[in-house]
Amino acid sequence: MELSVLNIEGKETGKKVTLNDQIFGIEPSDHAIYLDVKQYMANQRQGTSKSKERGEIAGSTKKIKRQKGTGTARAGSIKSPIFRGGGTIFGPRPRNYGFKLNKKVKQLARKSALTYKANEKSIVVVEDFNFEAPKTKEMVALQSNLQIAEKKALFVLPTENNNIYLSSRNLQDVSVVTASELNTYQILNAKAIVLCEGSVAKIEEAFKL
Repeated sequence: MELSVLNIEGKETGKKVTLNDQIFGIEPSDHAIYLDVKQYMANQRQGTSKSKERGEIAGSTKKIKRQKGTGTARAGSIKSPIFRGGGTIFGPRPRNYGFKLNKKVKQLARKSALTYKANEKSIVVVEDFNFEAPKTKEMVALQSNLQIAEKKALFVLPTENNNIYLSSRNLQDVSVVTASELNTYQILNAKAIVLCEGSVAKIEEAFKL
């Protein structure tokens, strides 16, 4: 697939970029996408939920009533889960929700996501740019020039750029990521993918073509 390279004013520069069909034109695997997104979402969970069991409840250990003759069930502790204020049965404990996923599956998922975006014509290529200082209005102007102001946009940079990141931080529908950190969830979550010219080669390098 061949795309025109735009400048920050949204005009064609006359240059063309060819997107590699081995990344942007494969047969998509929905199951690989599902697994990669599932792992990403699982890794976002803190896993710090905790409830107290009967051994952790503060309370008297005195037997609350005599063993026999009451006509009800035997009870030996006020901390029993069957009583109000007692411990929790099988409550949550701190845990790690993450799981292992093979590298080839993750690569297949990201290629599949990029293929979907390419088929939807949601990918825009702009020449490498930089802001002299962090200014949100410059990022807003760039969105307008690229005609993606009403879309959730993901800007993919070849390397880290603090000025661009800070310029987008206050914009709810704009995310900035480097090509080496691009993941399936971010690709699918965006309605427009803005690739800097230099990031195309970085993406191909990340997939070791």
